[in-house]
Amino acid sequence: MDWIWKAVLIILAGTIILRIAGRKSISQMTLSQTVIMIAIGSLLIQPVAGKNIWVTFGVGGVLVLTLMAMEYSQVKFDFMERFLTGRSVSIIENGQLNEKNLKKLRFTVDQLEMKLRQSSVSCIQDLKSATLEPNGQLGFELKESKKPATKQDVEDLKQQLHLLASKLHPDQAVQPSSESPSGEDLFKEVENTHHEQPFPPRLQ
Repeated sequence: MDWIWKAVLIILAGTIILRIAGRKSISQMTLSQTVIMIAIGSLLIQPVAGKNIWVTFGVGGVLVLTLMAMEYSQVKFDFMERFLTGRSVSIIENGQLNEKNLKKLRFTVDQLEMKLRQSSVSCIQDLKSATLEPNGQLGFELKESKKPATKQDVEDLKQQLHLLASKLHPDQAVQPSSESPSGEDLFKEVENTHHEQPFPPRLQ
């Protein structure tokens, strides 16, 4: 029965160790973070195979402290950030592919198109610029003519329409439509740490 309490302890200690290390997903991790997380994952299973459980937790703690020290050094020293994490690299400029950087990154056009499709971009020429981030994600900026309208754009258009309507029909007062109250703000819930509208206890 020795393996039962070891398995339970591994889950609890592993959760605490990874919680201290951070809450980034694999896709958001830097190279050093990914290496250490893989090492911790491999390390945590060792006690079940008969290795000393306390040594395992000690080594896991050292790995996390090393990761935290590396992240702190990146905050304090710019050259450490460049060395450990890297910098964003431009791969599209004014709708044109930067072939030199694509080759340097060993990043194919098919891979680029896949990431653009996942971001609901249907045409490379719609982009003003794009960068490949250190975590492998694609950052991009659409050309002005291709950007979706913002809420401010819509409000400005409504104001212009109301102004035009008042000039065309000065005898009729045109009142701007008032917005209906929205539902519970899920972000405010996080800030206030409680629901604005109570739910049944079984759903909370």
